[in-house]
Amino acid sequence: MKAMKLEAKKFSENLYSMKGISKKTVEEHLKLYQGYINKYNEIQEKLATLTDDDYAKANQVYSMVRELKVELSFAWGGVVNHEIYFGHLGGKGGAPSEKLLAQIEKDFDSFEMYKKDLKATGISARGWVWTGWNWREERLVNYLGDSQNTFPMWEVEPILALDTYEHAYFIDYGVNRGNYIDAFLENINWGEVEESYKSYMEYK
Repeated sequence: MKAMKLEAKKFSENLYSMKGISKKTVEEHLKLYQGYINKYNEIQEKLATLTDDDYAKANQVYSMVRELKVELSFAWGGVVNHEIYFGHLGGKGGAPSEKLLAQIEKDFDSFEMYKKDLKATGISARGWVWTGWNWREERLVNYLGDSQNTFPMWEVEPILALDTYEHAYFIDYGVNRGNYIDAFLENINWGEVEESYKSYMEYK
């Protein structure tokens, strides 16, 4: 198996001057993102060196193949989830415009109901929350994952990601996750979210 190598993306400098999410939190959080990049690359290198004996010993209880494949999915989730999350932070919050807002109002009855559902989902999650486009139902949905690689919804593409791990908010809010989610909403760059939404609509 040929090894692939990822490099960390660069994000908006606005991340360091957000309202309610401190520079210290962002700096520490980006270190975790870089850690996922490093581990993904490390696992790729190990997969590239698997031997015929490793493949012959593949087993669902424990084997080198299983261990590396499972942890690769965790590292990959850590990379992609954080790239979506940081990619649309550093904005001015408010509400999306035009087509995305109309879709949200159609699928959630109102933008306020969307935010209420997103916040409740965020408080219920152990790791991540996403707003995604459900291709089969042709609507937006909020869904959660308890880890980087758990509870994916098939045929749903994320356009927004909310990190609900404690490292995303504990420096600023302690155990008060709800206030962190409020701050998250106040710092979304809806233009970035809209671009993701529009890219999916091109294939609708």
